[in-house]
Amino acid sequence: MTIDWTAFTPWSGVIGGAIIGLAVALLLLANGRIAGISGIVGGLLRPSTGDIAWRVAFVAGLVAAPVAYAIVATLPPINVEASYPTLVLAGLLVGVGTRYGAGCTSGHAVCGISRLSLRSIGATLAFMAAGFLTVFVVSHLLGA
Repeated sequence: MTIDWTAFTPWSGVIGGAIIGLAVALLLLANGRIAGISGIVGGLLRPSTGDIAWRVAFVAGLVAAPVAYAIVATLPPINVEASYPTLVLAGLLVGVGTRYGAGCTSGHAVCGISRLSLRSIGATLAFMAAGFLTVFVVSHLLGA
């Protein structure tokens, strides 16, 4: 494994992480809600009265942020080395996994671990192990 030191930008990662942490803390303090994307979007699919506006605002912010960034800077190139059927299957598997795991990585890893939730720590370890295993199988056993 080699590191492309010209692309190594730790400060942007630190700043981005701090912004995510601040946003998560503000949502929890202001609304008493966890910033788990699957739960927020799931709440839009089965809406409750008085519970829609903040969810729409959150998802709109997820879409608006890269658009705003693209206005002031060049977005990095996107290179996806998978076919559309593979991407659709992967998306469906992630969706099923978030239902079985009672949340996604944003809810469990970012929010749950910071609250020292044992369930979230276990879920995050399972997510990471599954990711490591998948990369190992696809890269080394299947030779893709």
